[in-house]
Parts: sequence; structure tokens; C-alpha cells
Amino acid sequence: MKQLIDYDLIYAATPYSKYPPNIEQAFIDACRIMARLVALGIKVYSPIAHTHPIAIHGGLNPLDHNLWIPFDHAIMGKSDALLVVKMRGWDISYGVGEEIKFFQKHNKPIHYITPDTLVVT
Repeated sequence: MKQLIDYDLIYAATPYSKYPPNIEQAFIDACRIMARLVALGIKVYSPIAHTHPIAIHGGLNPLDHNLWIPFDHAIMGKSDALLVVKMRGWDISYGVGEEIKFFQKHNKPIHYITPDTLVVT
């Protein structure tokens, strides 16, 4: 099994709209986790960390699946693996579920990580 550091690009799935208490905290927590992964040398892309500020500061609806899913699919298609970050609400997140389905459909590796310890399962 490949180590996370061995992939050229990893797509990170994190909850957003259902994350307590709100999407701003989902963004902050995703950024903090992504920073820790990047510091370890892991090349990770987070749609929440990367597109939340574009939506908020660009006047776009951050919850518009019709807008964001095609963009996410383009990045997922270029990614080598999926990293599901088991933050609160990940298991009921529509977006995380769709990201898992995409990677399953394309036979790409899926890894799960605990956000506090960064332990991969």
C-alpha cells in the first residue's frame, strides 16, 4: 500500500454544510488539517480550503452543488487518491459521499484519516 507522501496529488474530502457549528468553522478546521499534512510533505488538495474563500469573497453561493461539483470532478480526475478526513459529520456529508463514489467508480485508492492524530486507516 502506498504511503500518502508517495502520491503526486491527493484530494481531501471533508464535511462542509453539515459541519457543526457552520461552514466557516469547517473551512478553518480543514485548513488547519491540510497545513499539518502539507508540513509532512503530503501533496493534498482540499476543495473546502481552496474554494470556500473564492465563494465567500467572490460573491458565489458556497452551497451550490451545480456550480462546485463540476469543478470538483475536474480536480478529482487529476488526483491519484482520496483522503477522507473523519471530521464531525463526514459520514452524513452529501459531498463526502459523492467524492467517495467518484473515486470508487474510477478505481482510485481511498484512505481515511483521523483529524486529531493524522492516523491513516
